[in-house]
Formats: sequence, C-alpha cells, structure tokens
Amino acid sequence: MRPYLKETIHMTEEEISIQEQYEDVLKNGNEAEIHQFLNEQNISDVAELIYENEDREIEIFLHLSLHRAIGVFKILDHPTQKDIIKNLPPAKSAELLNEMQPDDRTSFFEDLPNEVVRELVKTLKPEERKITLSLLGYPENSVGRLMTPDYIYVYEYNTVAEVLNIIRGVGKNTETIDVIYVINKHGELLDDIRIREFILASPNTKVSDMMDGRFIELNVNDDQEAANEVFKMNNRVALPVVDDYNVLLGIVTIDDVLWVAGEEFSEDVQKIGGSQALDMPYLETPLFTLVKKRVGWLTILFLGEMLTATAMAYFNSEMEKVIILTNFIPLIISTGGNSGTQASTLIIQAMALGEVSLRDWWKVMRREIMSGLMLGTMLGIVGFCRIAIWSFLMHEQIITSYSYGEHWFLIALTVCFSLVGVVLWSSLIGSMLPIILKKCGADPASSSAPFVATLVDVTGLIIFFNVALVTLRGTLL
Repeated sequence: MRPYLKETIHMTEEEISIQEQYEDVLKNGNEAEIHQFLNEQNISDVAELIYENEDREIEIFLHLSLHRAIGVFKILDHPTQKDIIKNLPPAKSAELLNEMQPDDRTSFFEDLPNEVVRELVKTLKPEERKITLSLLGYPENSVGRLMTPDYIYVYEYNTVAEVLNIIRGVGKNTETIDVIYVINKHGELLDDIRIREFILASPNTKVSDMMDGRFIELNVNDDQEAANEVFKMNNRVALPVVDDYNVLLGIVTIDDVLWVAGEEFSEDVQKIGGSQALDMPYLETPLFTLVKKRVGWLTILFLGEMLTATAMAYFNSEMEKVIILTNFIPLIISTGGNSGTQASTLIIQAMALGEVSLRDWWKVMRREIMSGLMLGTMLGIVGFCRIAIWSFLMHEQIITSYSYGEHWFLIALTVCFSLVGVVLWSSLIGSMLPIILKKCGADPASSSAPFVATLVDVTGLIIFFNVALVTLRGTLL
C-alpha cells in the first residue's frame, strides 16, 4: 500500500496518474521510454500495474531491469508468479530464477507441483541448483526452508580492516550486511557482530577482541513459528541458522519471518472458522480438496448438534407443560455460543501473540469466571426487563398478540438465571479449550468458533431446563 500524502486530493491524483502515465507511455510506443518509466516506479506501484493490466503483465515484466523484476516478483501473489514464470521466455525465466535469493526461490517452489519444480530446477545453474535442492530437503515449515546461504562471515583472527574489505568484496551479493558472523576453521558459529561495531572500531582491532559470545541462533530444524517468536523477543533483523553441531548454515531475515507470520495468521483464521487450513490459494484449490478440507469439521459439528436434539428430547415433558419455554431456546443457545466464541477467540489470539501461556491457565480461569458472571448478570437483567415490560404492555392491552401468563415473573427469573449460568459456563469453556488443546500438543486454533458454539448449545439447554425445573416447580411444572 502506498504511503499517504499530506492531502487526500493529491494522493488520489497520484494513484490515478500512475496508470494514466503508463497508458500515455504505451501510446507513444517508445520502448526506451516504457523501460525508463517502469524502472522509475516503486516496486509496489509496478505490482499494482501488473494486477490492473493482466493482459500486459509479461510485457510489463520484460521492460523491467533484472534487479527490479526480482523485487516485483517477490511481492506478487502466487497465482500471478506462476503465470509470469509460465509465460516468460525460457531464457528470461531462467535468468530470473537464478538471480533470486535462495530463500525466496524456495518459497516459490514450495507451492508448485513436484513435476513443475523438477523442470524449473533444471534451468538453474549447478551452484544454485545445489542450494535449492538443499533447502527443499529440509522438513516443511522448518527454518531450513527459510534460510539463505548468502551472508558475510569472518574469522576471529581477522582485523577490522580485513573485515571491511571482505564486506566490500562480497556484500553486494548478500541479502543483508547488518550483521557479520564470526566462525572458526570448522565453520562453527562463534559470535555475531553488528556492522556498526566494525565501522566505529580501529582498523587494527582484532575480531576476537570485539567478541562477547552473546549471540542467538536458530536450529535448522526449528519450526518457523518458533523463529517468529525469537525475532519478536530479541528485536533482530536477521538470525544465524546452525545445525546440531553448531555449524553455520545460513541466515533467516525478518522479511521472511513476517511472511510466515502472515501465512500462519491466515491458517489460524481458517481453522477458527471451522475448516482445515488450505494449502493453496482459495481459487486454485481443487473443488474436491476444498470439500475434503471442510467436510471433517462439518461432520463433527453435525454430530455434536445431534446431541442438542437429544437434550431437547429429554425435556419433552417439561416443554409440553410449559410450551412458552421453547420461545427462549434460540436466545439461550445463541447467547452461549456468542460468549463462548468471544472467549475462545480472545485466548487464541493472546496465545498466538505470546500474551498467555499454559502456566497462566488459573489467571485466565479467574478472569473468565468474573467476566462471565458480570456479562451473564447484565444480559440476565436485560432479559428479565424484556419479559417484564412485555407483560406490562400486555396487561395494559397495548400489545395483544400473546402473553407470558400470570406466572410471567417466574419465567423472567428462569431466563435471567439461565443466562447467568450459560454465559458463565460458555466463557469458561471458550477460554479453557484452547489451553487444553495446547497442553495436549494440538493447535489451539482448532478450538474453532463453530466447535465451541456446538459444545455450548448442548450444555446451555441442560442449564436452561434445569433452572426451569427449580424456578417453576409447583406452579407451571
């Protein structure tokens, strides 16, 4: 998204003018002018032009310099990336793939069919092919799939002057030079030092004199989500990746971790909605796969709702005696489902952000007991007042449709107490279920909103009718 300008009018004009300028340049038909125009734009603006001019995406791409083309390609969505690689001239697509950063190239290959990856790997230079196959060999969702082998390393016996010469010599081809990594002759990681330390140090200073041994590394087999947490806690732009023997294999940069965080967020949203996470964009997912991802949870939820029917059948005799109670069933179960979903969503998000851990379960429970009681009491009072006001209006013959009868007060109490119990119970269920799943090693996002709502439906009915048995005994029951 483009940064906002100071005046909204100017911003709108600029957004319009980029497309209009491009169309004007095309009308002139000057290839050099088209090339210059596109290479002067921000890569986000070029990406927008590609989205807005799908019939010209290859033409736009071919007018970009290689460096700019790589930058634009990286931020495009996966379907557009595939279209471009498929339609580019073979020599151009091979050049693009060979010059991409290894981690970005691996990320692109991950979502392609195996037969397509095999063909594209053949177009890589031997060195790049070796790197790509190595990265693809690590477990899916591991840090190894994210890392790039392009980094700057030095030895502890180097001087600052030698380090700066190394940076000048190879820094252009590395993804970042913010941090320099110190290794020994066996390739083992000894330390990481920010480049500012070298710039400010005396040229004759030894690297060993600047080392403090305080560095943070990731293991190549670590989960990508774990890497995200490490970055958040340590405020780093890049982290080294080592194997089980502390040999430095590569680095992971913050932009790759942010990309992973976005994908994890999308997966969690899909799970919270009551579906398995999609492995491909929605429109690219085969229909059978889409159905298979959704049918499991729908079947479980359907079986759960059958328990609701069973619970209602158990109280058939009470409903026959006090048919008016059935009017409040949707109110009770929907309120329970809503409050349970609220609690579940809040806890899942808090756990994802690291705000809540397993050891905080008692704190969470205490808060939800208090908030459940308060929310239930508020809603109970609203329900009581609704029945009371309706009965008053009936008594005054302002409303003549139906009446709660002479025992409206007891019915109002039933609804009031039931709402307190249901909201309290659903808040506890919604907040504890993600923690229990996490404790069992499952994904907390699996405690989806539909799952919580279904679970609360059954228990909410039981609470409602048991409260009715107590409050209405001797009168209506």
